[in-house]
Amino acid sequence: MEYNRLIDSTLLAPDARKEQIEALCREALEHHFASVCINPCFIRTAKAILEGSDVKVCTVIGFPLGAMTTKSKVFETEDAIANGADEVDMVINVSALKDGKDDYVENEIRAIKEACKGNLLKVIIECCLLTDAEKERACLLAKRAGADFVKTSTGFSKWGAKAEDVALMRRTVGEEMGVKAAGGIRDRETMLAMVKAGATRIGTSRGKELVSGE
Repeated sequence: MEYNRLIDSTLLAPDARKEQIEALCREALEHHFASVCINPCFIRTAKAILEGSDVKVCTVIGFPLGAMTTKSKVFETEDAIANGADEVDMVINVSALKDGKDDYVENEIRAIKEACKGNLLKVIIECCLLTDAEKERACLLAKRAGADFVKTSTGFSKWGAKAEDVALMRRTVGEEMGVKAAGGIRDRETMLAMVKAGATRIGTSRGKELVSGE
């Protein structure tokens, strides 16, 4: 397996500098990662470096809490796509899910998928805040809404990816959707456990180390 093509090389720190984003992009080009995942303010910077390559520009919407209004998330998505984003990772409204507002959650995901204009959408369900039943509901809502992936975590909450959550998500969505594991994946052993559990993308800030086995 070409593990490098599973990697979303990630830098979402609030104090990230432009030169760090540029270095992230150069490393992604060197290793042919699937994408770089960066905050929306850096989309144009990343696009200028990655244009014409096999590395996509991924950004995050409603990040990291997911507690914005649908209208604001849709606008943020439209702006991201206009600026050159190829893939979007959105955070669901966790409060709405916990309050049983499934229609709200599904309709929001669908609206953001439409705003993606055919580009890939990954839905972050933030497993650390959910029961197993809520994780399953969130995955099914994302599937019904037309999302391309479900994703474990933002990496900014209580904890990140767990192999058992990846396995639950894979069982729930079946084989036709992608599952992205993200948050706390810092070594090759952990990455391989996520892949074995069913992950088809890995979000990590340690992409070079993961593919080199260091």
